[in-house]
Amino acid sequence: MLRTILLLMASAMFVLAEENLFEPLPTIIKSDTEKVALGRLLFHDPILSKDSSISCATCHPLINYGVDGLEKSFGVNGAIGKRNTPTVWNARYNFSQFWDGRAKDLKEQALVPITTSFEMNETLDGVVKKLSNDKNYTKYFQRVYDDGVTAANIADAIAAFEMTLVTPDSKFDLFLKGDKSALTPQEQEGLSLFKSKGCVACHNGINIGGTLYQKIGVFGDIPSGSDDLGRYHITKKAFDKQYFKVPSLRNVEKTAPYFHDGSAATLREAVETMVDVQLGRMLEEKEIEKIVLFLKTLTGKVHE
Repeated sequence: MLRTILLLMASAMFVLAEENLFEPLPTIIKSDTEKVALGRLLFHDPILSKDSSISCATCHPLINYGVDGLEKSFGVNGAIGKRNTPTVWNARYNFSQFWDGRAKDLKEQALVPITTSFEMNETLDGVVKKLSNDKNYTKYFQRVYDDGVTAANIADAIAAFEMTLVTPDSKFDLFLKGDKSALTPQEQEGLSLFKSKGCVACHNGINIGGTLYQKIGVFGDIPSGSDDLGRYHITKKAFDKQYFKVPSLRNVEKTAPYFHDGSAATLREAVETMVDVQLGRMLEEKEIEKIVLFLKTLTGKVHE
C-alpha cells in the first residue's frame, strides 16, 4: 500500500511542469550586513566551545560544502556525535533543522550545538560571559543590538549569517531558468528517471528535499542496520520511529558520506540503497548511472 501511495505521488508530480516541481535558488540574498558579519565571526570562532577547541566551522567547513566528510563529527575532548553532520549550505530552505527536526528554524538550531555535551559542551551563560569579557565582541554586539550580548542575540547573528549560505547557479538552476542546454542529454535522462521512478515524491521544491519527514527503510533496512529511532526521540509517538527529515540533495555530490548515520560512502551507493529500501525497485546499471549524473548537476557555487 505504501509503495502504491509513493508511486502515485511521484506520478502526480511527474505531470507537473518543472517550474512547479522545482525552483532555482536566488542569486541575491537580502541581509543585514552588520549582523551577518557578526554571525560570520561567531560561526568561525572556537570561543563558543567549552575549551575553545572547536567552532561551528569545524564540523561545517564552508569551502568543503558545509560538511567535514566524517561519518560522525568530533566534539570537545574527542566526543563522537550520534549522527552524520548535515550541510549548512541552503539550510534556510529546510522546513525544520536537524535530522529529527528538533529545531524549527536556524535561530533555534544555532544554540543547540553549543550546549550539547558531545559537541561544544558549553553553557549559554558561559558563552555570554566569555563574549561579554571580550572588548571587541562587546563593542560589536552593542553596535548591532540594543541589549548587547545575550544568548538570543548570539543565535540571531549566527542565523543571519547562515541565511546567506546559498549555492546558486548549479547546472540544474540554469536549466530551470530556461537554458535547456545546461544539462546534457544523459543528465536530462537522469532527471526524467529521478521523476518517473519516484525519487521526486520526497525530493522536490527549491531545496530538492528538506520539506517533510519520511521513514528510512520503507521496504527494508538500510545496509548499516541502524537502530536510530529518529523523530520518535522528539515526539515519543510510535508512528515516528525511524522517521527523519528528508535531506536536501543540493550539492549532494560534495557532501559524502550519506544518510543520518553516514553509512553510505559514495553517491552511487546512496542512490542504490534508496532505490531499494525507499522505492522497492530494481533499476538497471545505466539507470543508476544516469540518476547519479543528474544529481551531480545540483552542485552550486560556494563562498566564504
